[in-house]
Amino acid sequence: MNLLIKGGRVIDPSQGIDDTLDLVVENGLVKEIGPGLTAPAGAETIDAGGKYVVPGLIDMHVHLRDPGLEYKEDIISGTKAAVAGGFTSLVCMPNTKPAVDNKTVASYIINKAKAEGFCNVFPVGTITQGMHGDRLAEMGELKEAGCVAVSDDGKPVTNSELMRRALQYANGIGILVISHAEELELVGEGVMNEGFTSTELGLKGIPRVAEDIATAREVMLAEYVGAPVHIAHVSTKGSVQIIRDAKARGVKVTCETAPHYFTLTDDAVRGYNTTAKMNPPLREADDVAAIKQGLKDGTIDAIATDHAPHHIDEKDVEFNAAMNGIIGLETSLPLSLSLVQQGALSPNQLVEKMSCNPAKILSIDRGTLKPGSVADITVIDPARGWTVQADQLASKSKNSPWLGEAMTGAAAVTVVAGNVVFSGR
Repeated sequence: MNLLIKGGRVIDPSQGIDDTLDLVVENGLVKEIGPGLTAPAGAETIDAGGKYVVPGLIDMHVHLRDPGLEYKEDIISGTKAAVAGGFTSLVCMPNTKPAVDNKTVASYIINKAKAEGFCNVFPVGTITQGMHGDRLAEMGELKEAGCVAVSDDGKPVTNSELMRRALQYANGIGILVISHAEELELVGEGVMNEGFTSTELGLKGIPRVAEDIATAREVMLAEYVGAPVHIAHVSTKGSVQIIRDAKARGVKVTCETAPHYFTLTDDAVRGYNTTAKMNPPLREADDVAAIKQGLKDGTIDAIATDHAPHHIDEKDVEFNAAMNGIIGLETSLPLSLSLVQQGALSPNQLVEKMSCNPAKILSIDRGTLKPGSVADITVIDPARGWTVQADQLASKSKNSPWLGEAMTGAAAVTVVAGNVVFSGR
């Protein structure tokens, strides 16, 4: 499909572009960006007036539940939700059944996504075999199969020597280690953030330091062996400061946070609201402020959803028994745009966090609108108002704390490899 995207505010930090321009797509590639461009023969014209035109959004932390847990989500429903949220690429975590610890499972995900998905899917392999934490997975095989990183996300690698070896081996073959930073002995039987609210509700708490200690270990190991590490779903002010200090020393550490960590506090748990139960848990107001500052000053490199779909039967239970996690693919963009509306981030910074930086961190050939690049493009309407309604969400699961909430900002058009895969809600 050939396209002329006309009159939008083209924002591409990879090229230093932020101007009202036209963009031409031919044969699945970006051909030209500039003022007053004409449409190629047979092209569809998209009026982007009043909208942002940006490199396709990349969510570097998603749980698609496929294979093995398709009753929660699968590659078809997950990628459909993704393009509705403006995402052109997803990076899916390996805690499926079976786990992505071998070439066969990785190839299944890649092939199914190519055949039936609505957007790009890049799998993450496991750090350890079966995510059991005792033996390293065959990382070389996983990379050859198409995995862009390794992680035991959902579980920390508790053995420090094993994590050291993982960082060294992964660095040697050029694949990134993504850490789920959590000290399980401190987590114990905790189900939410430890603090005033947990005490008032009579729920066992998880102290911030459970994350902070694990983050510090990963930073120290990465510094010791001279290898890169990426910290997933940062939620505490302590972790932000540890990573900020490490970057200042030249440690090869990157990190991400998720929209719920800069929009919600543990007050959302009141009423024993299981849609506010996640891991790491929602924290307190000073943590939220620290996350916003970390995004603003560049300490936090990326915004990811940690999209974690669950069936209603796994959430509509007692709080202690409920599964951790929320869906986020279709609400991430408006929640992140709220940072722009608040003046906490510029539009350029937002595009860096949601497209350019994830591509750079994972060495994915995306996150740019340079001529000749794959035409993955998101057209964003920053002013569009809409309400989150369960029956309008493409995800199979509806475990969102924002059901019934008004949002501002949405994907207007999502383009993958030059093809319009989503247009309006």
